[in-house]
Amino acid sequence: MIYLKTPEEIEKMRAACRLTSLTFGEIAKWVAPGVTTQRIDTIAREFILDNGGRPACLGYGGFPGTLCIEVNETVVHGFPSGYALREGDIVGLDLVVELDGYNGDSCYTFPVGEISPEVMELCKTTHESLYKGIDACRTGHRIGDIANAIQTYCERRGYTVVREMCGHGIGRKMHEDPEVPNYGRRGTGALIKNGLCIAIEPMINMGSRNIVIERDGWTCRTRDRKPSAHYEHTVAVIDGEAQQLTSFDPIREVLGDRFI
Repeated sequence: MIYLKTPEEIEKMRAACRLTSLTFGEIAKWVAPGVTTQRIDTIAREFILDNGGRPACLGYGGFPGTLCIEVNETVVHGFPSGYALREGDIVGLDLVVELDGYNGDSCYTFPVGEISPEVMELCKTTHESLYKGIDACRTGHRIGDIANAIQTYCERRGYTVVREMCGHGIGRKMHEDPEVPNYGRRGTGALIKNGLCIAIEPMINMGSRNIVIERDGWTCRTRDRKPSAHYEHTVAVIDGEAQQLTSFDPIREVLGDRFI
């Protein structure tokens, strides 16, 4: 069942999303060769707690981290570990923050040092497709319009769309109805109405769209081990249009011209 939020609830979500975005600004300072993903996870957790929030992923269904860590071929739900980032890696950091009972969800795929032009193009296309999806999120449209906008943009550029993982509604719970796929037909799916709050998150592969779930039961990677990129914003439909509640501006301030 889809639960449309009141203006008061959206303001609470906006506050949670602001803390999510600020946390990204903090961890962006640490994404560099030689830094372990566990260190980045610890920094994120401490920043959230210091600012009155709760890292919503930590302990969720037994998940061991504050961040879902997505290095290179990892699509989503990777664990923080002792892996030290290397020059040329990409690392997606997926974060959910709960504040005052409401959640904010976002993901950004960072370049680690200099990355190859081919991987940079994958990241740029995936990032751009996120905004194509957001543009399609307006009253009178349907969830399938968001999905089709993302799929069309990426597939026309030679990339593939992960189909087993998708975006979702969000609010008091991290995951609510409706599911928001990154592929589909226009004019299908739930009708978009004012008060709808969803996380839109394209997960796009350089090679095959096929994925594998590792033995830990969480880590999802590409079957062919080619790179995957992932970007995400939480949005609310207000006055007929999608308004971003999360922002990459704190990341942009840190990365400067390295911002994708």
